[in-house]
Amino acid sequence: MAITGEHAEDVLARACAWIRDGADCALIVITETQGGAVRSPGALLAVSEDDSVGYISGGCIDADVRLQARNAMSDGKVRAVRYGAGSPFVDLPLPCGGAIEILIIPNPALADISAAQACLAERSKVVLSFSEDNGVSVFHADRPVRQGEFVFEYAPKLKLRIAGRGADALALATVADAAGYETHLQLIDEDDIAAAQTAGLSSIEQLTSVQAMTDISDDAWTAFVLLFHDQDWEVPLLQQALAGPAFYIGAVGSFRTHEKRVDALKRAGSELNDIDRIHGPIGVVPSLRDASMLALSTLAEIIDHFPGKARSKPTKTALLLLAAGASSRFGAGDKLLAKLGELSVLERSGSVLSFDDTIKKIAIVSAAQSERAQLLDRSGWQVIENPHAAEGQATSVRAGLRAIQSDPEIDQIVVLLADMPYVPEAHVQSMIRCASLPSVSAIMTDADGVLVPPALVKKSHFEALCEMSGDRGAKAYFLGLETGTLTMRLAADLAVDIDTVVDLNRLREAEYA
Repeated sequence: MAITGEHAEDVLARACAWIRDGADCALIVITETQGGAVRSPGALLAVSEDDSVGYISGGCIDADVRLQARNAMSDGKVRAVRYGAGSPFVDLPLPCGGAIEILIIPNPALADISAAQACLAERSKVVLSFSEDNGVSVFHADRPVRQGEFVFEYAPKLKLRIAGRGADALALATVADAAGYETHLQLIDEDDIAAAQTAGLSSIEQLTSVQAMTDISDDAWTAFVLLFHDQDWEVPLLQQALAGPAFYIGAVGSFRTHEKRVDALKRAGSELNDIDRIHGPIGVVPSLRDASMLALSTLAEIIDHFPGKARSKPTKTALLLLAAGASSRFGAGDKLLAKLGELSVLERSGSVLSFDDTIKKIAIVSAAQSERAQLLDRSGWQVIENPHAAEGQATSVRAGLRAIQSDPEIDQIVVLLADMPYVPEAHVQSMIRCASLPSVSAIMTDADGVLVPPALVKKSHFEALCEMSGDRGAKAYFLGLETGTLTMRLAADLAVDIDTVVDLNRLREAEYA
């Protein structure tokens, strides 16, 4: 029996049960965190009139969140609430000093959360959308992400298959079961089977002979752990696991034991590339005396490799502002330095995420644009001169990527155009947030069906972007991609760019109207 019920599958299942029973409930999701936070964006909590399941903090605000949720259930209104720095709830500071933003959705639609829970129960990933306008729904990547929409991917629960004998196998199975992970034990000895049953473990298989081994049901979220010191079982069990998609395969023993195991697998016909998938010795701490400590050490290593875990290392993003255009269609003067209200066009476009010091900001200008360079430098941008700007936009993208690639920690870039003064910070933040979906490698903006910047591109595409030439930009590259793409909707009046004096005057008139 799991100690907690915080996995998305558990939270959604309980919410579905409440709705089917005719009870009011609310689904709460963390949409953003700033600074330190115990739970990451996407963490879920479900609340009914007298119960709750899941967590969105370490306990410091959960009671108030439950109160807010029950108020939302009473009036039926979705609530966006902030706790911590910048929150109106000054009596509820977060000990970590950061901030948490949540969305409270009262009485979510049963069809969508039931479909999501079924996907997870069937061992498939699911992507959920949360918004003030549309509540919660299953998200399909064949449509743009709407403004104000939060999209998170959820993986099935971690599953363990443990083959072995003695205290090590029993300890790992007991710890994993207590954490709520589906655990299947493969045991030989009758005494071990009895002990496992006494501990409350239910999924137990007795291994009788290698020839009678059952087919495995490992999937991409399964970890297989071998806790045998018996080569008659080691080799066939490991070969069986290597033939499947398990994300983690580990085997107990010392370095010397593992070397012997590797030699035995080679003699049995296993390929070296497959053998290299095996973790041995297992655990984050080598050579432990106690079975319980070995269990915790092994489980920690498994979790570190789990493909569905939230990122422990935040994604590092760079903004790439292309400001090297010649303003050739603008006539006399520099369109980026022209005033639009109290600020210049460049000051407006260059203010995106100015508050966020964790994001690297690189702007590209040509050698003759010193005034642009000075303005951007004062605004906190690292300014790079592109001597080949006249050869097309691709040269500016390459110049920016060269500067970005000097920082190996940069995981992705957002390409912005300096003549688009109305792109809101919230849109860029949404792109960065949606890029956390593992299946997404590039994002483009959809303005009433037209693809425009900003564009987000992950590191896996940097090399190919550097090979572009002429006026090919991120849009041309994006259109050539077959998978891993996503579009995000932005109102056309916010995606407008300035090419001519007529464009600028039209925007001035709209602001003064």
